[in-house]
Formats: sequence, C-alpha cells, structure tokens
Amino acid sequence: MKTYYTVITGASQGFGKAMALEFANRNMNLVLIALPNSGLRQLSQFIIDNYQVDVKTLELDLSLTESCYKIADFISDNNIPIKYLVNNAGVLSRGFFEDLDAGFILKQIEVNVTAPTLLISLLLTNLKRTAPAGILNISSMAGFFTLPQKQVYGGTKAYLTSFSKSLGKELKKDNISVTAICPGGLNTTSKLCYQNRIVGWITRESVLNPERAAIIAIDAMMAKKRVVVPGFVNKCFMVLDKLLPEFIKDWLTNRAINRFPKVA
Repeated sequence: MKTYYTVITGASQGFGKAMALEFANRNMNLVLIALPNSGLRQLSQFIIDNYQVDVKTLELDLSLTESCYKIADFISDNNIPIKYLVNNAGVLSRGFFEDLDAGFILKQIEVNVTAPTLLISLLLTNLKRTAPAGILNISSMAGFFTLPQKQVYGGTKAYLTSFSKSLGKELKKDNISVTAICPGGLNTTSKLCYQNRIVGWITRESVLNPERAAIIAIDAMMAKKRVVVPGFVNKCFMVLDKLLPEFIKDWLTNRAINRFPKVA
C-alpha cells in the first residue's frame, strides 16, 4: 500500500465520487471531505471493501472558513503525506442576480473561491515535501463565457482558472503542477441525466459522464497540463467563442435571457 494520500473535497457524490473511485483504482490512499450526511461514510466503506487503499474521511461544510483549518490540522496531527489535492467542492447557482439571496452569494464565493485558495495555502508545505506533487482545481466552462443567470458561479470559476494558471507558474520551481479542468455539463444526478437526454444534440454532446471526466482530469494532472477543456464539442465552443464577433455573442446572450422572463 502506498504511503501517499490524495485529498478530495466534495467527494461523496457526482464528480468528486467518480474521482475518489478512480484514484482508488490507481492505488492511491484517500482523504475524502464532504458535507455531513451526504453518503461519505458509505462511499468510504465501499472503497475500503473493494480496493487495497486506506481511506480517511472528514464531514465538514466548506462554506465555513474554519473547516479548511480543521482539514489542515487533521492532516498535520496524523502526519499524512499529501501527494495530490483535488479542489472539487462547489456551489452552483442559476438565477438573475437581483433575485439571489445575499447569504447564498457569499456561500458560493466561500466554497468556490475561498476554500480552494485557503486549502492550497495551508497544505502547500506538505505538498512540497512529497514533490513531484499536483493540485487539481475543478473549474468550469462557465468561467470562459458570460452566461445569463450564472454570473456569480461563472465569476468564481473564472477566478479559479486564472488563479490556477498563475499559481502553476509560481510552483513550477517546486515541482508542483497546478491543473484546472473546465468541463461543461456532467451527468452527476438522475435528474441531470434525464434533462441532458431531452435537450438538443449539441448540448447533449457537450455533456460528459463523471467517470469519463474523472479519468480525463486525473490524466491531465499527471501530465502536468495547465488548463483542460474535456470533450470535442466543448473544445469547438471555445474556438467559436474566439471567432464570433461580439455583437453575435451579445445577441445570443440576450436571446438566452429572454427565454427566462422574470417572475413578478
């Protein structure tokens, strides 16, 4: 059994769960973090029963800054050598900005921005000791586009992508890679699977299964890639965004906004 560990936040469901299983399949010990009562203990037991790895769990709410310090203290107190850090926990929102609750806006920023930034800072010395090491930040294609009703979420993901690129340049000398993976949609719940089946072909083809996305993300981190957009259709979207004139993109944005009229 290898002595190194991978830390994964938001690990109990969806993309985080898929990555936990993929890392376990690669014989990596795990420190899994997720909200209380989110299925983390069941996942941990399943991995222990089916893979030859050690699993440690922490049930914490990452919208609370103190949770990041609890994670760092737990790792330090137990002398856990961290090889990889996966910042997957995130809060998604959809709605017009003026309709969003102020507390929910702050929660998005705490989970999507503050938590990954602070965790990297707190665990950086540990990662330097196990170098070559890697940091994988789960961003989103929403960070590249001005999407209606995703202004806060898109802003947090734009930060995470930019932060990853800058930090990667700084940590190269320490042999620590920083990778931002920017998926489009993911079939992480049965509801999303159904929705993604009934939408148009282009949207449907841009959506990945979390198991496939996990392999792409981990392989990208191992290859020390900086920014990865998985999926052929998603890559085409990125090219089109650079080629289309601004007035066409504005028209498309306004068209999308008008599809979701405000409720009086």
